[in-house]
Amino acid sequence: MKSTAVVILNWNGVKLLEQFLPSVLFYSKEAEIYVADNASTDGSIAFIKSHFPSVKIIKNEQNFGFAEGYNRALDCVEEPIYALVNSDIEVSENWLQPVLATFESEPKTAIIQPKILDYNNKKAFEYAGAAGGFIDQYGYAFCRGRIFDTIENDSEQYATSEIFWASGACFFIRKSVFRTLGGFDKDFFAHQEEIDLCWRAFNDGNVIKYVAESTVYHVGGATLQFGNPQKTYLNFRNSLLMLTKNLPEKSLYTTLVIRMLLDGLAGLQLLFKGQSSHFFAVLKAHASFYKLFFSQLKKRKSEQQSQYYKVKSVVYQYYIKRRRVFKKLF
Repeated sequence: MKSTAVVILNWNGVKLLEQFLPSVLFYSKEAEIYVADNASTDGSIAFIKSHFPSVKIIKNEQNFGFAEGYNRALDCVEEPIYALVNSDIEVSENWLQPVLATFESEPKTAIIQPKILDYNNKKAFEYAGAAGGFIDQYGYAFCRGRIFDTIENDSEQYATSEIFWASGACFFIRKSVFRTLGGFDKDFFAHQEEIDLCWRAFNDGNVIKYVAESTVYHVGGATLQFGNPQKTYLNFRNSLLMLTKNLPEKSLYTTLVIRMLLDGLAGLQLLFKGQSSHFFAVLKAHASFYKLFFSQLKKRKSEQQSQYYKVKSVVYQYYIKRRRVFKKLF
C-alpha cells in the first residue's frame, strides 16, 4: 500500500478532469489516485475508465456535496495520508514530497496545506486558501495573502508555519485524525466544512501547518461561481454553525450575537448595492441556522481552546483601519 491517497471529488466535472487530472497523475507517483464521483450525469466515470484506467473510482449514489461526499468516499480509502484535491487544481513537480516529509518528521502535525496560487495568474495567491488561513474572534475567515477581496502577489513572503485552518481546495490530513474527528460535518454540505474540521482538530490539540515548499494552482469557483447567491447562503450559514460548535463556552452566546448583528449589517450593505438575491441569501442562511442551532449545540465537545484567534476583528482592521495586507494586521 502506498502512503498517500490523492482523492478528487467530482460532480459533473468531466471537462475539469480532462484538463487537470493529467498533472495529478504525472507528479504523484508516490500516491494512489482516486476520483470520488457524486453521481455525475455527464459521462465522467466513462471518461476516467477510458482515458485514465489507473485511477480508482469511488461511486457515491447521489450528490452529497463536498462534506458528506468526501466522508462516504474516504470510508473506502485506507492509505495513512489523505490528500483531498479539488478537480480544478493543477499540481506542480515536487508538490507531495515536502508535505509528506513534514508528516514524517512532525507527529503532532495532523493537517497541512500547500501554497495555493491562482491558476490564471500564477504570480498571485488564490482566494481559497492562499498561504494558510485564520479566523478572527467572530469567525470571519482570512488568509496570509488574502483578506476579503484583497489578494497579494506571491513574493515568498510567507514561510512554512502553523496556521489555524487549511483550505479544502488542497487539504492533507492523516487518516487517523480524520476518522477520530468523524470527518466533515455533513450538515455543512459545502463551504467552511474544512475550517470547522480544523477547529475541531485544534481543540483536540493537533497542529495545522502551511508548507511553503509545496505549490498548487487553483482555478477557483469552477463548481460554484463566486457571484452565486447559494455560495453566500452556505458561507453565512456555515460560519454560524461552526461558531456554535467550537467557540469557548464563556463567550459562545456573546460572540454569536455580535456575529449575527454584523451579518445583518453585511446583508443591508448587499441590499444597498442592489444585490437583493444575496441579501435574501443572508436571511435564508440565518433561518436555516436557527433550525439547526440546537442540533449543533449537541455536537460541542466538553472543552474548547480559548485562544483560537490572533486578530479580534478583521472586519474592523480591514474596513476601518484600512489594513488590507496580512502582515499589517499585527
